[in-house]
Amino acid sequence: MAIEKIIVLDDQPVIRKHLTEIFQRKNLLVAQADGLAKAKELVDKDDFDLICADVRLPDGDGSDMLEYCQLKSTPPLVAIMTAYASVESAVECMKKGAFDYIIKPFSDDQVDVLLKKAADFHQLVKVNQHLNQGSHSDTDQEILGNSPPIQKLNDLIRKVARTQATVLIQGESGTGKELVARSIFRNSTRSRQPFITVNCAAIPENLVESEFFGHEKGSFTGAVSRREGRFELAHNGTILLDEISEISPVVQSKLLRVLQERELERVGGSRTIKVDTRVIATTNRDLEQSVEKKEFRQDLFFRLNVVPIYVPTLRERKSDIALLAETFMQRYAKKHGCPVCGFAKSSLEALGKHSWPGNIRELQNVVERAVILTPEGGYIEPELLGLPHSQVPLGQIHIPLTRKSQASEVSPSAVVEMPIRGDSPMVSSPTASTLDKNDQILPLDELEKQHILSTLQAFEQNRTRTAKHLGISIRTLRNKLNEYQKSAEC
Repeated sequence: MAIEKIIVLDDQPVIRKHLTEIFQRKNLLVAQADGLAKAKELVDKDDFDLICADVRLPDGDGSDMLEYCQLKSTPPLVAIMTAYASVESAVECMKKGAFDYIIKPFSDDQVDVLLKKAADFHQLVKVNQHLNQGSHSDTDQEILGNSPPIQKLNDLIRKVARTQATVLIQGESGTGKELVARSIFRNSTRSRQPFITVNCAAIPENLVESEFFGHEKGSFTGAVSRREGRFELAHNGTILLDEISEISPVVQSKLLRVLQERELERVGGSRTIKVDTRVIATTNRDLEQSVEKKEFRQDLFFRLNVVPIYVPTLRERKSDIALLAETFMQRYAKKHGCPVCGFAKSSLEALGKHSWPGNIRELQNVVERAVILTPEGGYIEPELLGLPHSQVPLGQIHIPLTRKSQASEVSPSAVVEMPIRGDSPMVSSPTASTLDKNDQILPLDELEKQHILSTLQAFEQNRTRTAKHLGISIRTLRNKLNEYQKSAEC
């Protein structure tokens, strides 16, 4: 991420001219000021990245500029210029917030070093601001499992990570595609550089281009200052484009240019910005089908699909379910302060029989709820999992008072009625039957369909709450419902 706009603040015309020529040779925009008043006027009118200010000025001191810049919402960096005899003044300015200082007379190489330090610092600040907004995941970063599909996946991650290749990660919602992307990043040569994520499905369509490529001040209503896009923040690092299939054709075209030319232009800007960013994209759709339907550009698909990685569903790695469930149990027991002894054998069997349409995300939700509802020091019983085949109404869970009282002091019918968390209906949810009207066992996909539709009905057709309860994304729920509708029409 380069420094673009600079103010040269010095009362000596020779110094101003010399620095301006150096900066302009680097295609930087330069404004000159011979005193504090002029410099403050420039700062009020526009956003600048760096100010090179002399310590002694006709109308004040360079440190006055430091204090004035701190009042800006996006303060520029200030580098102090000083003669050898006034280094002490420069050090004092550093204590007040100056970014760096250079001693007169200075060479072109010294200016280059200053610009490089300023650019690196500027990017570090922007990346930290982005991460502090909560865009990064706080989940466990380890890919758990010993099944053959996971061993194959880990082998592929190790091979791909050490390269600079663009990666396309495909798989159902909830399988852990972002976890795979982070694993590639951690094992790459860019692991000490920024890792920036973009949830393409969560950004309003009219803001996607600005989020990707940034915008200039005044480029549209609300653009009160210049903003760097995610690709600039990820310069020298890695960018994760989550759910890449959701971006519009216009943004697809501009993204293709970034992948091909490694350069971009901000919204409302004309300056070409070079970026060195590794791209990892994820999708829960079959992009080849999207290309056939003209919903996704074929040339962009080829650019993204340099190294394809498929993340297996939980149905394809059922031998990992017990390990995953135990890990999640320990994590949530610690998080919520709910000590439990473990899973009852019948509970592990129930987990193994479930189809897991929401994959690992659904398993996490099921285990977290069960941990919360299990009596302190008890075992997680099947009825606390809330799975369809348990035949227990989801709106009302019966929990034994204590394991000891269940055995002797309390009759088998003595229970405590406890509603599920607020994201579940307060009435009993319909439970899908495993048999059809002819008492024949239903296929797995039909059982899943019944479960989804009955849960949707329990939530009074509220798709957001239904998807959250099922542990799947709204997009996955929408796709499932569209499939059911098409089947009905046929």
